[in-house]
Amino acid sequence: MKYKIVFLGDQSVGKTSLILRFTQDTFDGNYQATIGIDFLSKTMYVDDKMVRLQLWDTAGQERFRSLIPSYIKDSSVAVVVYDITNKASFTNVTKWIDDAKAIRGNDLLIILVANKIDLADKRQVNTEEGQALAKELGVMFIETSAKAGVNIKQLFQNLASTLPGMESSTPTGIGAAQPQQQNTAVKSVAGAPGGAGDGAGNQVVKLGQKKPSAGTLEGGAGQAGGKSALSKCCQ
Repeated sequence: MKYKIVFLGDQSVGKTSLILRFTQDTFDGNYQATIGIDFLSKTMYVDDKMVRLQLWDTAGQERFRSLIPSYIKDSSVAVVVYDITNKASFTNVTKWIDDAKAIRGNDLLIILVANKIDLADKRQVNTEEGQALAKELGVMFIETSAKAGVNIKQLFQNLASTLPGMESSTPTGIGAAQPQQQNTAVKSVAGAPGGAGDGAGNQVVKLGQKKPSAGTLEGGAGQAGGKSALSKCCQ
């Protein structure tokens, strides 16, 4: 099964870093703004079901905003990212989510990601604020650090297991699945050097489901056909 996932949010919140940490387990501290749209295709296995993710990394600059609706309109998931050290990026989350909902309505699964939790001493947005906004907007929520690799696998594992058609793998109750170890096969991103893949240019990652455990992902009402996996996130 193939799904399109679009990453949204202001400039420099860490959208590219989240993708690269998950796909290549790397972090580049030298910031380079995404120009236009970057793309990566990744294959995962969840409970022996093959899931192909098309990850679309969008630019946060205003001059590229006109390009984004065309990438939202046929997406299954929108990952909306803000920087916990940048209050303005959090304030702008509502606009990003409203725009996405205006295009896809209730057919779009939305995950709100609070990134850069490694910079706790510079935090301007606390966890409770993020959770409250996610609940208000009816979206899922998780805190991450692309730099430290915190909750990156959990984000994508839960994302994959809550996709339409993956309901049998979707954790229920108050927890979300923890991923098993993944391999390191990599596809290049926007021309960057890549590694061996599945022979078709895709990164292959095998993830398994465990029983639900609290602490990874908080879900909001109205997501993915009304499913909600509520849990205390990122303590």
